Amino acid sequence: MKKLLLIVFVAVLGGLIALGGANYLGWGNIKYVEVAGTPTSLTNFANVAPGTRVVPAPSDGFVIAADRALPAVVHIKASKQAGGRSMQTPFGQIDPDQLPDAFRDLFGNPGNGGEMPLQQGSGSGVIISSDGYIVSNNHVVENAETLEVVLNDERTYTAKVIGTDPTTDIALIKIEETGLTPIAFGNSDEVRVGEWVVAVGNPFSLTSTVTAGIVSAKGRSIDIVRRSSGSDLAIESFIQTDAVVNPGNSGGALVNQNGDLIGINTAISSPTGVFAGYSFAVPSAIVKKVAEDLREFGVVQRGLLGARIQQLNTAFAKTKDIDRDNGVYVAEVMDGSAAQEAGLQEGDVILSVDGVATLRSSDLLEQLGRHRPGDKVVLSVERDGRKRELTAQLKNSDGNINVIRPSEKPVEYASLGADFEDLREDVATELKIEGGVVVADLGNGPIAEQTRIRPGFILTKVDGRKVKDVEQLQGLLRNSRGTIALEGIYPDDPTRTYKYAIVK
Repeated sequence: MKKLLLIVFVAVLGGLIALGGANYLGWGNIKYVEVAGTPTSLTNFANVAPGTRVVPAPSDGFVIAADRALPAVVHIKASKQAGGRSMQTPFGQIDPDQLPDAFRDLFGNPGNGGEMPLQQGSGSGVIISSDGYIVSNNHVVENAETLEVVLNDERTYTAKVIGTDPTTDIALIKIEETGLTPIAFGNSDEVRVGEWVVAVGNPFSLTSTVTAGIVSAKGRSIDIVRRSSGSDLAIESFIQTDAVVNPGNSGGALVNQNGDLIGINTAISSPTGVFAGYSFAVPSAIVKKVAEDLREFGVVQRGLLGARIQQLNTAFAKTKDIDRDNGVYVAEVMDGSAAQEAGLQEGDVILSVDGVATLRSSDLLEQLGRHRPGDKVVLSVERDGRKRELTAQLKNSDGNINVIRPSEKPVEYASLGADFEDLREDVATELKIEGGVVVADLGNGPIAEQTRIRPGFILTKVDGRKVKDVEQLQGLLRNSRGTIALEGIYPDDPTRTYKYAIVK
């Protein structure tokens, strides 16, 4: 009997201890833990997360993340005039530019002052400063003639583009407002595979939409930025998640459970064009650096190593007789480059940058992409089976450590109400033309009032004479009197030539 009572007593005592422990630990209640160590070295431009952060219990983490991220995520509506100029008539598709002036009014598309229909796109952006700076994707704002930003509280503004970087697919825009609620930047380096994350954006124009998932992988490259930008300098080291992201989410926020920004949602991998299981975000470390460069300089300052690289794997290592399965193989070192001056050689395998392992090419490009020309980085390399450290001072695309400045402001020709700039040589080669002048912007004047030319139009002839650059254009226009004949193309349809006549 005494033994039975003893067992009952121990059981009751154990239950009380368990309940007390549970109550002490906060089970069944909302409890948060202060965790030290969140980096505070980010600049105040980014509205940095404080030195300690609140880690919510998993059951409420999504609510906390959504509450903190939603006020900072905006809806971006980008508009531009449609590229096609044909219109449907009782006689079929007709190009209004090929109609005599007297007939254009019959089809509702007058020759003077008529407007082409607008193409409208939808995306997302994230407020990163209280005075109106917003980060988004380059492909959201690219070629847009007007940008409308709608805040979470439905206030609407017109935005201007501060700068874009196709090589990371990041853009910085601004609205004229103060007292906004910016997002806090988190440290994307600390993100772990398997961690819960929240995506906030405007898919299919469904504003302020929140989805959740986990981090599926880091340092992922899917070759989409290189293909879209056409640049070998493209950086792809995406955070891959299974949070639902669809068209319209581009430029939106990927946040941790604390609501801190760890990435900008950029792409999905899908055979249908809608979410099929995986989405990809530019890490916040890259976003922050690019945004700061665009705000300070107008263009991104890229620190370049000057070496052609290739990702190492078991099969490739065997062909080079290298006893490693990972790392970044140096295939070529450019003359006069930072790599050459640091002592890097063809055949070296780069293992880390400033102590951060570079098992893949995307890892190396991401680490270098965080630096500006003139910055020094320490490379850990393996050569002939022996490890060594090299210090490289990164250079810019011109081969020096100077700041890269934006190209000069387009030349304004006030009498026509337009800004012009020279057509880039690579674009001219691609379009198979000798040269031309791009209509960079339009104001009030004969071109806007008497034609349907829109920004992006490439002017190739004036009064039947070829135009190769702005200087030549100015000379021709200066000597023109009365009616001026303009001829040119649009880059998205170079086979079709458009002709206009204006009275100066």
